[in-house]
Amino acid sequence: MFKYNFKYELKQLLRSRWIQLMSALLLLLFGFATYNGLQKVEERNAAITTAQDKARENDKIMVKLLDSLDRELEVSIPSWRHPTNPMVIGNSYPRVAAMPAETFAFVATGQSDMFTHYKKPEVYGFSFIEDFTEMTSPVQLLFGSFDLAFVIVYLLPLLIIAFSYNVLSAERESGSLRLLGAQPIRIETWVLQKLGLRFLWLSVLVILTLLMVFLALGIPPLNKMKAFLGLISMVLAYALFWFALAFLINLWVGRSAKNAMSLLGLWIVFVLLVPSVINQMGSTLYPLPSRALMINEMRGTQADVLKNVDEILDNFLRDHPEYAVNDTTLQRNYWHSFMVAQKVIREELQPVLDNHDQQLRKQQDWVTQFKWLSPAVVTQEALNQMAGTSSQDYENYRQQVLDFSHEWRNHFVPMVYNNTVFSKEDIENLPHFEYQPLKGTFTGALFTVLGLSLFVYLAGILAYQKKSRDIILKTE
Repeated sequence: MFKYNFKYELKQLLRSRWIQLMSALLLLLFGFATYNGLQKVEERNAAITTAQDKARENDKIMVKLLDSLDRELEVSIPSWRHPTNPMVIGNSYPRVAAMPAETFAFVATGQSDMFTHYKKPEVYGFSFIEDFTEMTSPVQLLFGSFDLAFVIVYLLPLLIIAFSYNVLSAERESGSLRLLGAQPIRIETWVLQKLGLRFLWLSVLVILTLLMVFLALGIPPLNKMKAFLGLISMVLAYALFWFALAFLINLWVGRSAKNAMSLLGLWIVFVLLVPSVINQMGSTLYPLPSRALMINEMRGTQADVLKNVDEILDNFLRDHPEYAVNDTTLQRNYWHSFMVAQKVIREELQPVLDNHDQQLRKQQDWVTQFKWLSPAVVTQEALNQMAGTSSQDYENYRQQVLDFSHEWRNHFVPMVYNNTVFSKEDIENLPHFEYQPLKGTFTGALFTVLGLSLFVYLAGILAYQKKSRDIILKTE
């Protein structure tokens, strides 16, 4: 019977142009989404490259100025901007702390359209909060990004619904279901075979289409076979869930119109409603502190510290005698007071920033705890992790930038308090930033979606058996 179903289903799909139409749609959607994602990755890499090129040009200028000053030649910049001053190096010649795009960053835009991908930590400045808040665009947040993740999470289920909602109801409405009842096969087994064959052909189309798109756009999947297989596995697992839902609805509801409405309703629930509720609940239970209040508190703390900066500096030098090892430290200047004031402000504001980070982590933990309620959330998060654009990736980058910022600042503290002159030999000792990406895995997400698919399939079997028993009892 399975062999007959295989031949009959293939002929039916070809005659109805289901395979041809699905192939064209997948090729169009995957192609445009991949191209759009690659464009965004190129813009991101171009911005980082421009910043790095500008930093190298500034370094060349710095070397020339240092060389001229060593030779006691006249330079065309004021003395307060001479690179022999360590604070000038720390402020005017920063290193670029960049977050390069991962190989499969084009798959999911994720948080990449909200956060910056490079920073230039400087010694000067009190804007600790503004430096690491998201650079949101209201228009971008409204329309989102048309990437592969959007096609997979939002549009692929609609294609599956369009070609699987009436597998059983069409046979019933055409009158051929009575002939099927004479065959030695259970109805649920027959529906499962038909949907299984459609899932098989969809899987073949997805794999071939992605291969064609990747090769056409210059993305060699064989070089990243593990990542490519992970992408395919996640897409097929997510598609399997929607075929399982179609199996449940075909056995339980009955008529084609009701089947279509039921599946579209479930699409709204799993893709739109549940993610929105989870995010809204997280924001309500763990609200972030007001950014305006944080900035006001920062400015108030800064004003209080600057009023007593001389006393603070005396206490600092008393607690840190290593910065007062020679008589030159007695020649206090603006930067001595500034550095210690900045340190005190940072320490007093740290509890405020920690509270903000703690609330944000609680929101993320809340989403992680309940994401299994929607396979769309699980799949979207897995694709973001694969692309290196998830919230965890940007939090990891933010922490690395903060650590490097402290390292960069602390590198100049001894030089400032000992009035050390910066020279060409010190350039090699300047700190450098190297981003360390997270090594996440989406195995848990894959098994979560497969588990939900199995649950829906078993629910379909039980629902049909209960419906059959109710019909038998009514006829008796």
